[in-house]
Amino acid sequence: MRPSPFHARRAIGLKAFCGVPLRSPSASRPQKCADFDRRGQPAPVITMSYVAEPATLDLKSIDGVTKGMEKLSLKVADPDTANGLVHRYMVKVRRDMRRGTASTKTRGEVRGGGRKPYAQKKTGRARRGSSRSPLIVGGGVVFGPKPRDWSVKMNEKERRLALATALQSAADAGDIIVTEDLTEQFQECKTKALVSSLRQIGVPEDKYCLLLTLGKHDNVTKSGRNVPWLMMNTTRQINVYDVLKADKIVMEQSALKHVQSFYGVSES
Repeated sequence: MRPSPFHARRAIGLKAFCGVPLRSPSASRPQKCADFDRRGQPAPVITMSYVAEPATLDLKSIDGVTKGMEKLSLKVADPDTANGLVHRYMVKVRRDMRRGTASTKTRGEVRGGGRKPYAQKKTGRARRGSSRSPLIVGGGVVFGPKPRDWSVKMNEKERRLALATALQSAADAGDIIVTEDLTEQFQECKTKALVSSLRQIGVPEDKYCLLLTLGKHDNVTKSGRNVPWLMMNTTRQINVYDVLKADKIVMEQSALKHVQSFYGVSES
């Protein structure tokens, strides 16, 4: 069962992409000598993304022993547009979660009300042609909800850039912990063993944790599906809502390599 979206979480602004050292814009910005505005002045070159400085992450075993270091350097959004981009993706995810099945009946859909309640004149009362008027108890609803599709569109490149920005921000803040692959470590379903391993890795007791794996592991999934403060997902199904909701992100080494290759800069 997914935790309530209104669970005590940190605000988006706390994990917004700000203050992270980036490479010089001129280093990755191509020179264009033919870009001029209508006044003949050189038009400003707008760069939507940069390559962030590598964040150093600890590689730990399931026993909490540090075995090495890993680096994460993704293609992230410009600091001036990062907040808005991540917020738009967050709104999209929340809107897509809505079922949109709420429905009310209007006065024309409510059963009954075909007979005129009383005569038009000589009663001293207001004119009334149906007993299912919205003004009467048991009548229809005015401007009530109807089934609708709440989902909104967002470009794939924007979603990818927003997610990479959120992941890089979490890495720079020290909220990502890299661990060995869990496939061979959990040969049977043991919730106690999984919780103990997460504690030894460095997940505090009062923090919400996101466990990212490269693929689905049945033993790991069954071991952690009943833990209220733990959410498990794969790198192919993750979204920015899961990243921002988590206080700590535990990522497999193979999952980290997939994130780096998919959201980073391809080497040519």
